[in-house]
Amino acid sequence: MSLSGRLAASAVLLTASQGVFAQSRYNFQPPVTTVAEQIYDLHTLMLIICLVIFIVVFGVMFWSVFKHRKSRGAVAANFHENTTVEIVWTVIPVFILLGMAWPATKTILDMRDTTDPDITIKATGYQWKWGYDYLQGEGEGIRFVSNLSTPLAQIQGREDKGENYLLEVDNPMVVPVGAKVRMLITANDVIHSWWVPAFGVKQDAIPGFIRDTWFRADKEGVFRGVCAELCGKDHAFMPIEVHVVSTTQYADWVNGLKVASIAQVAADDRDWTRDDLIARGGEVYAAHCVACHQASGAGIPPAFPALDGSELVKGEHAGLLDIVLNGKQGTAMAAFGGQLSDVEVAAVTTYLRNSWGNSVGDEIAPDEVAGVRTR
Repeated sequence: MSLSGRLAASAVLLTASQGVFAQSRYNFQPPVTTVAEQIYDLHTLMLIICLVIFIVVFGVMFWSVFKHRKSRGAVAANFHENTTVEIVWTVIPVFILLGMAWPATKTILDMRDTTDPDITIKATGYQWKWGYDYLQGEGEGIRFVSNLSTPLAQIQGREDKGENYLLEVDNPMVVPVGAKVRMLITANDVIHSWWVPAFGVKQDAIPGFIRDTWFRADKEGVFRGVCAELCGKDHAFMPIEVHVVSTTQYADWVNGLKVASIAQVAADDRDWTRDDLIARGGEVYAAHCVACHQASGAGIPPAFPALDGSELVKGEHAGLLDIVLNGKQGTAMAAFGGQLSDVEVAAVTTYLRNSWGNSVGDEIAPDEVAGVRTR
C-alpha cells in the first residue's frame, strides 16, 4: 500500500488497522489488485481531505460567530478588495486540488495501461448473461456463456438462500494468479457494465463498441461482481464470478475444457432423433429462455410473447430460425446465433415446436441450422 494510503488510514482509524477498515461493511471490498489498492487509497485520502476541510471551515465559522457576536460589541470588518485575503483563498484551494489531482491522475493512467497482457478475454453482455471468449494467451479458443445458477425456488424464497445466491454462476471465468488479464468489453443488445469491485474494474459494455480494461489479481480466490447498468427485466440476475487459481490449476482447467469440447463435438456429430433433440432442447430452453417465456411457454405479454400456440413457432422453419439466430430489433429478443451451437439451436427450436400445445410433430436438423447461418 502506498505511503498516502497508510497515512490516510492511520489518521482515520487511529489505533485500528487498515485491514479491519477494508473489511468494514461501510467501505470498499478488500482490494486484490494494485489498481484496486490505489482506488482504495485514493478513496481514503479524499475522505481525509474532505474531513479536514469540513472541520477547518466549520470550526472557523463557529469560532467567528462566537468570538465576533454583536453582544460583545464586535464590528464587521471590511475585506473588500483585500489582496491578501484574495490570494489566500485562491492559493489554498489550488494546493488542495493539486494534492487530489496527482494521485487521481496516476491511478487513471494505471487503469488505462492495457499493454503487454498475458491473457486477453472478451466479455460480451447479453440479456441477461455474460459470454466469455479467450482470445489470446493460455486458453486461447475457449468460449462459454455464464448464467446465474441459483434455482428459481431460492430466488422466490421457497428454499433457503445461500450467502451468494444472486452472485453464483454455472460457468465462472477462470484466470491464473499473477497474470495480467486484458478484458475487451462489449454487448450484444443493450448497454451492460462489467464490474468486479475487488479488481478495481468497472467498464461499460456498449453494443457496437469494444472497450478495454485490465487486472492482475495477486491473490487466489473467488471474486464476484454484477452488471452495474440497468439493462432490463433481469438486470438483478446477471452476476459475474471470477475464480483466480494457481498456474497449475489454471492449466488443468484449460486442458479439461478442451478435452470436454472435443468430446462434445464428437457427441454432437451424429444423427439426432426427434426425441433426442427435444430432450436436449429442454435443457437449452431452461438455461436461456425460461426467464422471459416461462416454463409453461406462456411468456409475460406484451414484452415477452407466449410461445405456446405461437404461429411463428408452429410456422415455417425459416422464420423461427431467423428470430432465434438473429433476434428482433426493437424488442428484448436477443440474438442467440453467437451463443448457441447448431445442435443447440436445432434442439431448442424442435423443443418449441413439440412442447405444450405445439404438436407440430417434426424436427429441425443441425444441418438445416448450419445452412441458414451461411446464407
